Amino acid sequence: MMQRLSLTARLAAWFALITVLVFGVGGGVLYQALAKQIRAQDDFDLVLTARHLRRLAAELDSPQGIKLHESRLDSLVLGNQAFFLRMQDSSGRVLLERNPSHFAIDDLKEVKPLNRILEHDVQEWHTPDGLTMRGVATDIALADGSVVDAVVGREMSDREALLARYRNTVYLTTLCALLAAVVLGYVAVRNALRPLRDIAGSATHVTVGKLHTRLPSGNVPRELAALIDALNSMLARLELGFQRLSQFTADLAHDLRTPLGNMRGASEVALARPRSTDEYQALLVSNIEECERLSRMVENVLFLARADNPQYVTTAVDFPVRDELLRVADYFEGIAEDAGISIEVTASGQLHADVDLFRRAVSNLLANALRYTPRGDTLTLSTRETPEGMMVTVANPGTPIPSEHLGRLFDRFYRVDGSRSNSSGSTGLGLAIVRTIMELHGGSATVESDAAATQFHLHFPRQ
Repeated sequence: MMQRLSLTARLAAWFALITVLVFGVGGGVLYQALAKQIRAQDDFDLVLTARHLRRLAAELDSPQGIKLHESRLDSLVLGNQAFFLRMQDSSGRVLLERNPSHFAIDDLKEVKPLNRILEHDVQEWHTPDGLTMRGVATDIALADGSVVDAVVGREMSDREALLARYRNTVYLTTLCALLAAVVLGYVAVRNALRPLRDIAGSATHVTVGKLHTRLPSGNVPRELAALIDALNSMLARLELGFQRLSQFTADLAHDLRTPLGNMRGASEVALARPRSTDEYQALLVSNIEECERLSRMVENVLFLARADNPQYVTTAVDFPVRDELLRVADYFEGIAEDAGISIEVTASGQLHADVDLFRRAVSNLLANALRYTPRGDTLTLSTRETPEGMMVTVANPGTPIPSEHLGRLFDRFYRVDGSRSNSSGSTGLGLAIVRTIMELHGGSATVESDAAATQFHLHFPRQ
């Protein structure tokens, strides 16, 4: 398969084609204009000569006077070998002839009486040798009433040679312009594309270990500045994504190691010496709890992996948001009563969302709020219409979250108090799942925290 032309070669070829078209069309127009102008000037000279010949001959008394005043008449064409002249009487006898070698007028139209000689009366014919002739045929009334025929013409070979030289000049100029356009265009385009080659060279230095590398944008043309900015933004996103992936992998390994280490340590202690039945049962209960924690973690990781797939499909419907919030509150009622916490629902309106994902997001927020709500306080589930759509809020009183942590609460495996979260059985993925669910709906999740309460907001856009 033939190798494709480079962009430089393609642009140089286009420059060459444009040059050929411009010079070819321009040269052709100029050639036609010159030929037309030359022909018009020659026709004017022929007409003027024919008019003078008629005026001079009309003053003669008879055809014999033409012989007598021959020098006066042929002075009209004297000194120009391209012009020729012939005068003959009605019987065809030649009375005056100059440059007879030019004559071959078999194709000349029949001579007609002409009251006034104009440029459009000029005729064209060709000799047997292929020479082009242009001339005027007219009749002239002499003073005695006799009529003679006259032909004034011009042989056009010198004009054709002039136009041929001009045409060859146009061809040569076009060819030189073509070669110059190819060479200069290639050099110019290659120099103009140097920033692209520099970008490609800089891009080769970007590797997995050097995602912090950015393409230089100091001396690039304005047209490429936007491209470099877009590429640098892409590299920044890739770097951030890779860092998150690396952090996620490390956090996942750490969180998986904790329950596995707990089960292994407890089992090794139990096997160190004989134990009672109650002690073995307690060990099994502890291992089951750790297995459940591992199962929840694996389930959450699988959900996040599926949700990150662009082909993940949500089934959104319209439903009364209050009914679903009451259903979630009823599910957590037993846990809330054991913790001495009450749940209050103040909601209304219709929401367009995936019901199962909505329940999961609210459940994760409610479970998180129950862990940090003091005994005897009330946890609130509420909704509010906004210009963008509907906002669902889960609010709980308690110790405010430091402001430096608010921006990272929805990151995977991020915990404000790692020890407290581990002891409570948290996997560190609940809030990350909430953010992913909101992104699947085209919305967002935010958090506010002060001395009065901590509020998690779910922003659902309008349908």
